[in-house]
Parts: sequence; structure tokens; C-alpha cells
Amino acid sequence: MRICFLAEGCYPYVVGGVSSWIHSMIRSYPEVEFIILTVLANRSMRGKFAYELPENVSEVYEVYLDDADWSHTRKSGRRLRLSRREFQAIRGMVLDEDVDWEVLFELFHRKHMSVDDFLMGADFLNIVTEYYNKSYPEITFSDFLWTLRSIYLPLCFVLNTDVPKADIYHCSATGYSGVLGAMGKYFHKGALLVSEHGIYTREREEELIKAKWVQGIYKNIWIDQFMKMSKLAYDKADIVTSLYQRARQLQIDLGCPAEKTRVTPNGIDTARLQNLPGKTEEEKDIINVGAVLRITPIKDVKTMIQAFSFACRQMPNLHLWLMGPNDEDPEYAQECYELVDMLGIDTITFTGRVDIREYLGRMDMTLLTSISEGQPLTILESYAARKPVIATDVGNCRELIYGDGDDFGPAGILTHIMNLEETTKAILDLAQDEELRRTMGENGYNRVMSGFKIQDMKETYRQIYQTLARQQGLPWPGQPHGNGEE
Repeated sequence: MRICFLAEGCYPYVVGGVSSWIHSMIRSYPEVEFIILTVLANRSMRGKFAYELPENVSEVYEVYLDDADWSHTRKSGRRLRLSRREFQAIRGMVLDEDVDWEVLFELFHRKHMSVDDFLMGADFLNIVTEYYNKSYPEITFSDFLWTLRSIYLPLCFVLNTDVPKADIYHCSATGYSGVLGAMGKYFHKGALLVSEHGIYTREREEELIKAKWVQGIYKNIWIDQFMKMSKLAYDKADIVTSLYQRARQLQIDLGCPAEKTRVTPNGIDTARLQNLPGKTEEEKDIINVGAVLRITPIKDVKTMIQAFSFACRQMPNLHLWLMGPNDEDPEYAQECYELVDMLGIDTITFTGRVDIREYLGRMDMTLLTSISEGQPLTILESYAARKPVIATDVGNCRELIYGDGDDFGPAGILTHIMNLEETTKAILDLAQDEELRRTMGENGYNRVMSGFKIQDMKETYRQIYQTLARQQGLPWPGQPHGNGEE
């Protein structure tokens, strides 16, 4: 059994979140051969693995979206003459009409359409001109043309990619990795599984709305581009999973057939977070607030620091521990360090990348101020260590804190995004009430043990993999041919 994991901008280069999940998944099935196909922004990350790859990973492939070196793409040496069907496929994609993706796959592979042939050719120019006259005649055409070329450039690199042969293609997102997964299914007849932790199109939409590098109507065109790719992944997938029910409904609202969807919660190794070392003697009068995160804008570390500084004015015995890598966005990390210096706080520690088992038992609570999340592993890990959580109302955080059909009770406090007052009050409310911390910590522990253990996730995905293998007439490793049951 050969499974190809398709990731975008994460594994095995970035620690945490989806990367941790992929790493855990691969390690959960040592009997299976995995290969990795990762979409990266550019070649600067080439080969810079943040994880030691498990022994059952046999190959790693990289695709670069912003590739200054076009020499690796196919060059036809002559202008390709498109058939009517091929022209209509390109036209449908650009004009956001019905897209015949399989024709495009063939065009870039069987007929060796290159980046130059596609973007600089007369056919693309004519289609963009039609699009311009139809929808945006009031703006400057040259700007419009070059923006469309920049939008389709990364897709060209993806379409030029030779996807390795596998029995199952498992995408950790839609978008570019979804396009690659659909290509793998088409060319190699493998099954396609899509597992979204956050809803890809919604996340890209949020980023684009806030982005300064793209303005005006071009934001909408970029958003439409991501929608097209996600729809392709949904259409071609055999099974589409999400982490919680609201995310599943979003997938359906975005066009995913309901019968393909399944809810598959995250799972963690709860056993490794039991009996952790507690506070040191020097810390007995200190209230430790922990945050397991990457120092990046999406985690909104600045709001966390500011809220903590306000709480310290009322309770000087607070200490904030920021546990996680600081090298993903060095400029933002530097801004966070400077903010701490400006506020004059000496009770904030940036630990860098650490083994959280050495710290989590010493915490009185954990804190998450993200502006976007799926189903945060850090919340589940905090619960496994019996720690209450303060988290923003994003992703699945509401259900994790208050429950979703269970009667365990609140396991923390929910706040709104970038709300300093609410975050400050939440820190103080927990810091001042030891019994509340204990009760919420126990509620969280009961919640995570009820359905978020790695054994639960492992068995769920084993059944999904076996189902997809049976559909292709393939045995699961260790099972007789044609029998995918345990």
C-alpha cells in the first residue's frame, strides 16, 4: 500500500498544527509506505526539514509556486495549436465557467504545455481580453493582464508537476494540493481523500481581505481562483473529511457533495501527557500562563502580550511562557520582542522550540489568541494535562471549551478575536480562582479522553484507508487480498 500525502506550506518544514497531524498519521501506520508531495512558496525552503522523517516515508517531492527558475518546466519549442476543446477548457477556467480539468491535465502533460506557452500565448491573451471586456472594462487592461498572469503562474507550475504514482492520494487541504491530488487520481487511478483542518477557501479569503499586496477587484479574482481549485478537489475526491460539524457544513455550502463528507476529530497521544512534572519550589507563588504556538501573525501574539501586560498590573505574580518556534516569521517575532521591551515586562519567556512535556505540567492555564484555527491540538494537549484554556472564538474552539453535545461542563473561557479587555479579564478570572482552574481542567480532561485520543483517530482513518483500498480491489497490508476488515 502506497499513500501519497499532499501538503501545502507545512510538512515536513514547519512545526505544529497540520504538520504535527501529518507526522502523527504517518507514524500511526508503520506497515504502509508513505511518500510526501509538498507545495512550497519557493526554493528557499528546499530540503529544510523540521521533522525527522519516519522510516516508512520513502520519498519527498517539492513543488514551488513562486519559482524564479522556469527551466524545469517543459518547453515545447514551438507554439502549440490548441484544439477547440482545449481552448474551451482554458476559457472556462479563466472566465469561471464549467472547467474541464482533465483536458487541462492532458494539455500540460501529454502535449507538454509550458508556462511560456500558456501565459504568453495568443490564446491566453484573447481569453483574458474577453474576460476584461465582459467584467472589468473600467480598469487598466495592462494591469489586468499581468495580474491574471501572476494569478495563473503558480497554477501552471502545479499543472506541470509529475505526480508520483500511489494507491491513495491524501490531501491535507484543497487548493494547489487538491489540484495535485486530482491529477494523481486521473493519471494513476488512485483514490483521493481530502482532509481539511481549516476550510481552505475561507482561510485564503480572510488573508486576501486583509492583504496589502493585492487591492480592489483583484482580491475577488484571487478568491475566485481558490474557489475553483477547491471545487475541483471536492468534485474529484472519494471522501472529504473535516474536524467538526460546522466545518463539514461549510464544505457542503461551498459545493462539496454531502454524501462524501465525514467528521473526523483530531486525536492526540494522551498517555505522553500524563504525570508531567509540576511547578518548581521557586514557582509555588507564581501563576504560570502557557502558550504553545508558532510566533506568527495568525496566532496574534501581540494581543496576547498586551493582554498579559494589563493583567500583570493587577497581579504581578503572573508569568507568560511562549513555547514554540520563532523562525517562521523572523520579522514578526522581532516585533513581538520589541513590544515586550516597550511594555517593560520581565515576566515573559520565549522558550523557542521545546518538548512541551517539560513545561505543560507547570502551567496553571494555557492561552490561545489566534485569528484563525481549525481544531487546535494545543487545546487538546492542555486538556490531556488537565489545564484549562483561554481561546478565541475561532474554528472549533467554542465546542472544545463548552462542549458539543456532552455534559462535562466548561473547560475554559472563550474570547473574541483581538479583544484585549476580554483576554485580560479571562486571565485574571482564572488566575484568581484555583478551584475554577481545577474544575475546568478536569472538564477538559474528561472531554479529550471521551473522543480525541490518537487511538480513536488512528482507527477512524484506518477504516477510511481500508475502504478506499477495497474500492480499488487492493488489500490492506497484512490482510488477505480483497479483505479490508480487521
